[in-house]
Amino acid sequence: MAKASTSRPNKKQKAEAKEERVVLPDPISDEEDIEEEEEEEEGFEDEEEAELEEESDEADQDNEDDEQEQEEEGPDGESEHEEEEEEEEEVEEEEEEEEFKSSLSFSQLGLASWLVNALKAMSITSPSEIQTKCIPQILAGKDVIGGAKTGSGKTAAFALPILQKLSEDPYGVFAVVLTPTRELAFQIAEQFNVLGKTINLKDVVVVGGLDMMTQAIALSKRPHIIIATPGRLRDHINSSGDAMNLSKVKFLVLDEADRLLTETFAEDLGGILEALPQKRQTLLFTATMTDAVLELAGPSAESSKPAPFVYQCKTAVSTVKTLTQSYIFIPSHMRETYLAYLLRSEDFAKKSTIIFTGRCRTAETLRVMLRELGIACTALHSEMSQQERLNSLAKFRGGITSVLIATDVGSRGLDIPSVLLVLNYDIPRDPTDYIHRVGRTARAGRGGQAISMVSERDIQLVHDIESRINKTMAEFPVPETKALDLLNEVTSAKRAANMSLHDSQFGEKRRIQKQKREALSEARKGGSSKRKSSSK
Repeated sequence: MAKASTSRPNKKQKAEAKEERVVLPDPISDEEDIEEEEEEEEGFEDEEEAELEEESDEADQDNEDDEQEQEEEGPDGESEHEEEEEEEEEVEEEEEEEEFKSSLSFSQLGLASWLVNALKAMSITSPSEIQTKCIPQILAGKDVIGGAKTGSGKTAAFALPILQKLSEDPYGVFAVVLTPTRELAFQIAEQFNVLGKTINLKDVVVVGGLDMMTQAIALSKRPHIIIATPGRLRDHINSSGDAMNLSKVKFLVLDEADRLLTETFAEDLGGILEALPQKRQTLLFTATMTDAVLELAGPSAESSKPAPFVYQCKTAVSTVKTLTQSYIFIPSHMRETYLAYLLRSEDFAKKSTIIFTGRCRTAETLRVMLRELGIACTALHSEMSQQERLNSLAKFRGGITSVLIATDVGSRGLDIPSVLLVLNYDIPRDPTDYIHRVGRTARAGRGGQAISMVSERDIQLVHDIESRINKTMAEFPVPETKALDLLNEVTSAKRAANMSLHDSQFGEKRRIQKQKREALSEARKGGSSKRKSSSK
């Protein structure tokens, strides 16, 4: 089976990508970076509600057992026959999917030979489903909404046709790509750089956490592609006046569109859209087809443009078959102890592992605590500076540390092929967030494992996840006595971690940034009202 289009090129492959050079005008040297802070999830279900839900679940289970007994009393072999039919259908679906992937080439999709050669240099020879369906439509000039699971090659699905169109009519700024997180912006830029190397592509990453002046200088040189987070790009639009002209942009891409089309980004996104031309191609890609995304699928009453082409892969929001999913049922106050036991156990001690938490403070506490316990680890959350976040990812990708503790900022789009284990330290309230989390492992046909730490308050959340993924998690066996042997050591390490966070005034940066954002928002509103009154 062909490797997925998200696989990362090595140095040799990058060098081999130099073939026919269709040299573009020389707008800009690469640079810079991203912003947006993930929203922290607060609290869990009330304990009494969880108990009632658990009782209800037990009653439902009893009813299901009764129904199952009645079925077994029916004609002999009937249920076995149904199971055989289901297995045959699954095999047929797998065969159809495999045949689909192997029967098409990138050339048949309309891509130029220099792009096909660049893909071959990266050992990518066969397009994925989302690429097969969307690339011809984008090349034909249509707006596109594409839905596909993580790791399915969504980035290449829009990057390849954009690069081809750019080579035919090169100028800057040709395309703007928006993404909700800093890390994803850098990852998208990396793919553009590798695929566009033979045409002398110039791109800029514009995100928070890095110097605005350096970014402004880079933008003034008019790069071909701008990859940005909405907040920082809007800041540049507001501060640069006419110097930053986006009136000739050919493509606007919203990657992880489900998250961008929320209230969190609404104001910044609106400001960016005002600076872009009406006559452009708009491409939305997501793993989750939310109502906000689907609302854009119909024809607009305010525009003469036809409705966009919409394609959603059958497995758009699901987990892959190569992923083993299980849970550990524990008392809520014992999470840290069981976590330490797992990371020290023979099975997981050296595995590349991402631990997901819902809050920045939890992630930082675990980072300090695990280091106190002698477990090498690094973290990824929005309380860290951009350079700290990049350094953490570099250490984890390079194998310097095998454990990464991340908030949900790390669950969107990051492609780290070597991840073998995902640990959900807490359970996300939205099943979609769970899918994005566990999607960091078992990528591109590889195997992987996801273990969720479940307390008595999380039972309904787990049932919701199981309903969404249409799978039942198995319990992961942990010898309780061995885990409890670590209780005193872990408690001491946790106490030291809490003292460290208190002494460093952890969270003060977020409070100050929040005050600045509120002040800036008020200033914008004031300036807007003044302009309206003067125009009258």
